[in-house]
Amino acid sequence: MGGMAMHYIWWIVALLLIGGEVVMPGYFMLWIGIAAAAMGITLLAVPGMAPLAQAVLFAVFTFVSCFVYWKYVRPRIARIPSGNERLNRRGEQLIGQRLTLCDAIVNGRGKARVGDGMWLVNGPDLPVGATVEVTGIEGTTLRVKAADVG
Repeated sequence: MGGMAMHYIWWIVALLLIGGEVVMPGYFMLWIGIAAAAMGITLLAVPGMAPLAQAVLFAVFTFVSCFVYWKYVRPRIARIPSGNERLNRRGEQLIGQRLTLCDAIVNGRGKARVGDGMWLVNGPDLPVGATVEVTGIEGTTLRVKAADVG
């Protein structure tokens, strides 16, 4: 293949790697794909570059792009709160919510309606129908207190 078209090969490699990242996310192929795209741009500027030089420069671009990710991008991503810290911990999602007792709390134990189900609750003795606020969770039992009516 002629030297003029080699930049297209690098761009195709870049697209395949970045596409692979979409299918199998993990930030690994993305950064190698960026290095391949940089090679495509480099070959536009230096079209007659030897294959060995291309391979070495691609390795350098790959190292640099992965280093940039590890040193600068990854730490910034780690500091961004996802908002999903409680996604698979439904009980913790209920903290602060107000619920209605479907079984009175007697001797510190009762049940409250959550959606179409019921959860065990621990708290002060309260009658059926009382509104409680979830203050915490212990295993599968919600800690509650009487909700301030207002």
